[in-house]
Amino acid sequence: MQRSLTEGSIRVGLFRFALPILFANILQSLNASVNSIWVGRFLGEAALTATSNANTVMFLLIGAAFGIALAATILIGQSIGANDIAATKRVVGTSATFFAIISVAMAVAGLLLCRPLLIAMSTPPGSLELAVAYMRVIFLGLPCLYMYAFIMAVLRGAGDSKTPFYFMLLSVAIDIALNPVLIFGVGPIPRLGIAGSALATFIAQAVSLTALIRHLYRRRHILCLHREELRLLRVDWSVVGTLVKKGIPMSAQMLVVSLSAVLMITLVNRFGVDTTAAFGAGLQIWNYIQMPAFAVSMAVSAMTAQNVGAHKWERVPRIAWVGVAYSVLLTGSVVLAIELLNTRVFGLFLPAGSAALSIATQMNRVVTGSFIFFGVSVALFGVVRATGAVIAPLIILTISLLVVRFPLAELFLDRYRVAAVWWSFPVSSVLSCLLALLYYKFGGWRSAHMLGGTAAAADAPSP
Repeated sequence: MQRSLTEGSIRVGLFRFALPILFANILQSLNASVNSIWVGRFLGEAALTATSNANTVMFLLIGAAFGIALAATILIGQSIGANDIAATKRVVGTSATFFAIISVAMAVAGLLLCRPLLIAMSTPPGSLELAVAYMRVIFLGLPCLYMYAFIMAVLRGAGDSKTPFYFMLLSVAIDIALNPVLIFGVGPIPRLGIAGSALATFIAQAVSLTALIRHLYRRRHILCLHREELRLLRVDWSVVGTLVKKGIPMSAQMLVVSLSAVLMITLVNRFGVDTTAAFGAGLQIWNYIQMPAFAVSMAVSAMTAQNVGAHKWERVPRIAWVGVAYSVLLTGSVVLAIELLNTRVFGLFLPAGSAALSIATQMNRVVTGSFIFFGVSVALFGVVRATGAVIAPLIILTISLLVVRFPLAELFLDRYRVAAVWWSFPVSSVLSCLLALLYYKFGGWRSAHMLGGTAAAADAPSP
């Protein structure tokens, strides 16, 4: 079920590997969008505002755990590239145990901190209790959601992007089917409102996770740990050290992105429910716009990790530029489609005649094109982090999103009102793109390494 990414055409191989990742990401966004349609159109703007604020806080709190998963994925990719199956299983066992512990800790933190964080974000009073109810269900199911995402990331590190797509399809189908049932109630099932939307997601993920694990063991996947290998679940502190050392900066990258979203939505909240609802609808649309870039970045990272593990550094620059080209072409196509559809797209999330529709249209014209530049950064980050270079992408994101985007918007907020928020997006995205290009060309990422020098830095060419 695993596939080598170290041979053959990079252009064809990257496309075939990235396509299932893209489809899985689209399905995941489609799932979130359908949930938002049910919430926004049938429960109202206050409920949609609640889910927008709640999801922003949730991503802020869970970002730390995903950095550990990304570090494990890179370790697995490099071990697979080096054809070291024993090392691969050792990473899988320790990572699974460590990741499970983190997921439980983050679930507890989320349950304790959800209300204070929502209040600190100036969540509109009419949406606060709805947001708290939604978040409590999400965080109760967080360990299951984490393990599901972890297993999918591990499979992709081993070169298998199709299996995650198939089981994501199952999860999305269950979630979409359960949403109206749990929101509105049917027969003996009570009406749960906004909490029903969160519960539907949890049930869908739990069922799909169970089915995925059973499938992997029935097919005797190379990464499965059998009875005689359960000792590998004991913590290997050398692996944990690498997961922490490399995972924390990658977690911090996600936290910077999430913190930036929290800060921006805090500014948007000052302009009332309609503006926040428009921003919430925009977040749904922007998820689709960014899906191709993130899919390409994940594919580029897995392919680069395997080639670095196999000491095939000559393929890495080609992987980088093919990845950038795919990111620009795919993201640009989605941006063009969104621009042409405009109001009709936002009308899926907002009631007809809502004042939020005109606000969303103005926002769309300024913000959407900026994601093309951000996609270039994301693709290059996928290359450099696959060697173990994780600090520079963190610094670049921190500068563009926290040092530039939020202060710039706040500085001009009184003069230009909410337009200052919208224009801060293209300015910061262009800056991120330029800094990423400079680091790829002149930075020291080729000499980085993961566990025990796995990245074969000594074989890396100079820039």
